Amino acid sequence: MANEEKLLLFVPDMSCASCVTKIEKAFDSAGVAARVNLADKQVSVANSIAAEQAQQILQSAGYRGEVIENASDAMADKAAHDAKEYRTRVIQAIVTLGVGLPMMLWGWFGGEMSVESDASRLGWGIAAIICLGLLIYCGGHFFSGAWRVLKAKSANMDTLIAVGTGTAWLYSTVVVMAPQWFPDGTRHVYFEASLMILGLINLGHALELRARGKTSEAVQKLIGLQANTAWLVGDDGDQQVAIDSVQVGDVLRLRPGDKVALDGEVVSGQSLLNEAMLTGEPLPVSKTAGEMVSAGTINGDGSLTYRVTSEPKDTRLAKIIALVQEAQTSKMPIGRLTDKIAGVFVPVVMLLALLAAVVWYFIGPEPALSHALVVLTSVLIIACPCALGLATPMSIMVAVGRAAQMGVLIKNGEALQTASKVNCVVLDKTGTVTEGKPRVMAVNCFSDVAEAQVIQAVASLEQQSSHPLAEAMLQAAKRQQQPLLEVAQFEYRQGQGIVGEIDAAQWLIGNEKLLQAFDIELDDAANDALKQAAELGQTPVLVAKDGQLAALVAISDPLREDAKAALQLLKQQGKRLVLLSGDNEHTANAVAKQLDIDQVIAGVLPDEKQAWVQKFQQQGEVVAMVGDGINDAPALAAADVGVALGTGTEVAIESADMTLLTPRLENLAAGFALSKATLSNIKQNLFGAFIYNSVGIPVAAGVLYPLFGVLLSPVIAGAAMALSSLTVVTNANRLRFKKLD
Repeated sequence: MANEEKLLLFVPDMSCASCVTKIEKAFDSAGVAARVNLADKQVSVANSIAAEQAQQILQSAGYRGEVIENASDAMADKAAHDAKEYRTRVIQAIVTLGVGLPMMLWGWFGGEMSVESDASRLGWGIAAIICLGLLIYCGGHFFSGAWRVLKAKSANMDTLIAVGTGTAWLYSTVVVMAPQWFPDGTRHVYFEASLMILGLINLGHALELRARGKTSEAVQKLIGLQANTAWLVGDDGDQQVAIDSVQVGDVLRLRPGDKVALDGEVVSGQSLLNEAMLTGEPLPVSKTAGEMVSAGTINGDGSLTYRVTSEPKDTRLAKIIALVQEAQTSKMPIGRLTDKIAGVFVPVVMLLALLAAVVWYFIGPEPALSHALVVLTSVLIIACPCALGLATPMSIMVAVGRAAQMGVLIKNGEALQTASKVNCVVLDKTGTVTEGKPRVMAVNCFSDVAEAQVIQAVASLEQQSSHPLAEAMLQAAKRQQQPLLEVAQFEYRQGQGIVGEIDAAQWLIGNEKLLQAFDIELDDAANDALKQAAELGQTPVLVAKDGQLAALVAISDPLREDAKAALQLLKQQGKRLVLLSGDNEHTANAVAKQLDIDQVIAGVLPDEKQAWVQKFQQQGEVVAMVGDGINDAPALAAADVGVALGTGTEVAIESADMTLLTPRLENLAAGFALSKATLSNIKQNLFGAFIYNSVGIPVAAGVLYPLFGVLLSPVIAGAAMALSSLTVVTNANRLRFKKLD
């Protein structure tokens, strides 16, 4: 899960999809790889350039960037910035609406909104000064943003708002200062429109900021899992120290209820640890000497000491946080298309607004100038592409965060989109649908030798063997708490088994060839047991004592507890299941039969796994490969979506697009369901944003006027623009609670 070091910049002035396009173009022109995330207002840059150079590139596009020193601190910095901005926007909205609303009501209830006398000129002159002060105080961020991008020979959402509200104020002020320049009936003022537009947009931004905070809640919880202090075990007793001062190799004490400070290996003690937030596993996990503990997990009632094995930035939790944050800043292919459209959107809208205003001025009804101004302002305001820019990144943020809470790490947005199209799931057998640890499944006794005695004798002999099945025998004795006996003689016979002596009795442990070498024949009961083991895909181990057949021990790699239910969920989602195994065909078929898998490919070598994945792709299938070992890495990389088990090797995890933090395969079906729900959510957002702009711009331009005499007020346009962004953010947040079928 190691991630390439990235330079992270916080860009507070980034406001719409056109900003994203401009920043990406600026870095691309400089030959620097960068990823821009509007939802988080962050730019992730390859660490091959200095921070100053990255800031200069941003400045050339008209934006300022603040360097984020630590990826884990990024969320906290953004939360603090958003909280401050939220308070500011609320105050600005209250002030502008508090002044603008009475003005608008004055006009609605018959008050004079034109400059027709010296008295009205004086009154509206005072209003012009008040309005100018409010434009500076409550709308200054729009005007300064527009000026920055103008210097960079560009335009964005701030440009549209600044030009729209500024034009309304300037026109009204000129009417007040020189009413004689305007024909009777055109001396209307629009100060209330400027204030109401700013008030509604600032209010919309405030509500949007509040809703956005919910999208990153999952990562905030992960960051909150990190401990700040730890109890260091020293010669003078335990001492509470800051995490930064702890070194790899130090021994820490974990008290009841404490968080694990850093990854480590248990030295002494025993306890149950809650790993739910980190892995999605609801049940506490027992930890004893020699087992690993992960930073951020919470201790139960027990106490233990553990030796630190990782620095703070290298803990499993830190890597997960970094991976989730990186995935949240990634793009989907569907999002890149949106950015391209938004890149030309603002200049096109400005031309449309000017064109509509010119048409109204020359061929529109009287007062033509006033109507032209209303149309210009309304088109500029309603066309802001905020909703369009937020449609994809907001959904990605929520989805990746929710997936992490479920115990599924998604590497990037592209994997999230591709996962929604998967129709063929290729599963490695050992360690994926099975536990990967051979286990004694049954002991069939054929003489007066008891099962416990068989297990004890076999384990005593197998402790001197390096055979893969030896560990299964030893674990069986451990579970039965059988003490191991002293072996007097030991002989390993290649391809047959073991011959040994315990308490003056000769024991044979192996296959039929070993027993034949000692002239021991199998009876009907033994043959039936062999047949049954074969049908179940189990490996039979024959045991004889003093020249007489004693037992048959059936060993197999057991299926994961949730494997059958999990694969049934995948089939219900319409996915074809393929079992790909290096094991023999008989064993692989037995496993496939128990799990109702559609196709079995057995006896494949590591490089052949990759070839089979590519073969399915050539047949037109979108393939997800699920594996856990080094030999699965090529196939994981070749698949449309590679899924690694978090219990597997680092190589497998690095090669995968998705990682299951626990071996619970049910999370795989949930991950696919979430990806489908996310794509659906994004399409809803994009549809709403496109419809909003497609309908809003013509209405603002006045297409309804000839039919119904309706001309959209700039105030309504401002409210609609703010509401569209809020709708997108709210819809994206639905993913946090959506039931995954």
